[in-house]
Amino acid sequence: MSRKAQIEALLAQSPNDAFLRFALAKEHEKVGEDAGAKDIYEALIRDQPEYVGTYYHLGKTLERLQEEAAAWRVYSAGIEICKKLGERHAMSELAGARMELGDEEDFG
Repeated sequence: MSRKAQIEALLAQSPNDAFLRFALAKEHEKVGEDAGAKDIYEALIRDQPEYVGTYYHLGKTLERLQEEAAAWRVYSAGIEICKKLGERHAMSELAGARMELGDEEDFG
């Protein structure tokens, strides 16, 4: 049984488990299924917005899909959540990723 299949089986038992959902998205990324990863990350942010690691990975996925403006917005939303939660390390990573894309004049 593949790792992806194992994660899907676990998710069938615990469909709201953020870690498992995140892990499934990462499995999609590993095999170049960025559209599938994007869908999972977007649902995870919608359902569990305080799972802060999702913002960075969704943003990078959007960049690979050449959706830079959407990535910039995701990084910005993640920064706001990190501020609210006091997650400085994640906020720093998101700020760095956003800075690499451009500034507010480019995407705001």
